[in-house]
Amino acid sequence: MFAAVLYAALLAFLIALIAGPPLIRFLRRLKFGQTVRTDGPQTHLKKSGTPTMGGILIVPAAAIGTLLLTQADLKVSYCLLATIGFSLIGLIDDAIIVVAKRSLGLKARYKLLGQIVLGLVISLYAVNAPELGPVLAVPFSKESLILPPWLFVIVAASAVVGSANAVNFTDGLDGLASGTTAIASVAYALLCIGLGEWNLAAFAAAIAGACLGFTWFNAYPAQVIMGDTGSLGLGAALGAMAVVTRTELFLVIIGGIFVLETLSVMLQVAYFRVTGGRRLFRMAPLHHHFELKGWPETKVVFRFWLLAFVFAVIGLAGFPAALGY
Repeated sequence: MFAAVLYAALLAFLIALIAGPPLIRFLRRLKFGQTVRTDGPQTHLKKSGTPTMGGILIVPAAAIGTLLLTQADLKVSYCLLATIGFSLIGLIDDAIIVVAKRSLGLKARYKLLGQIVLGLVISLYAVNAPELGPVLAVPFSKESLILPPWLFVIVAASAVVGSANAVNFTDGLDGLASGTTAIASVAYALLCIGLGEWNLAAFAAAIAGACLGFTWFNAYPAQVIMGDTGSLGLGAALGAMAVVTRTELFLVIIGGIFVLETLSVMLQVAYFRVTGGRRLFRMAPLHHHFELKGWPETKVVFRFWLLAFVFAVIGLAGFPAALGY
């Protein structure tokens, strides 16, 4: 079973690595280039025209790696549904951006509505599944929280939607989102192994492998950008895994780097409104703040990877207690 987990990661990695060059050439021929915001760091203007929609490399690679190396499993099916569904929402958003040649795509309310519907599908499954139910495992504790079903549905849907958008916020530098997601996915593979969920572990490993294969082309200077096609799908994958394993609280720790990025945006907006236009950070999300302080992009990315690793270790450290060890 452990071999299947490793093979899923390796297969997804190789698919992404082999399919990458022809896909990048194809996107270049279609002129599916990134439109960079003019109000962002000026160093990013040179990224304009870099092929986007790289998520169409990550998600299929992960899906193939999962389907070929797992047995029929309803939990994995729901995770794949969330990943592919959110990725399709991102694909529509990216397509509008590249066709209209603007930095914003699908209207926010339509994008959010689609995400909420998919998040609720996952949550309603989890709350009604006999082996799951409205339960949350508590990190560093043998206790579990038993929630009213309606509250659990809200918490679980928020985990999927929130995780998708948190990874989306993190996707702003070359290799940042793919690297941090790979680290979080490896942590979830280990967590699923601890739970005896070998099929889910293979799914998590395939996500990690696909992210690493994509990072080969997305590392600075990026040859391709994942776009919302990738970031929304990857975030939903993490959120869905948390829901079907009852580890939403663990995701907050394991995905701590995504939490920090999201909080920086929320705090920036709130501070701006309260102070009448002043900024708490030089720019949000947080990675742009450090860029504008003069850190090279590669330094920001590498240090965020290190932080992601630390958060993953802390999250896993709280796992044995939740199992009663």
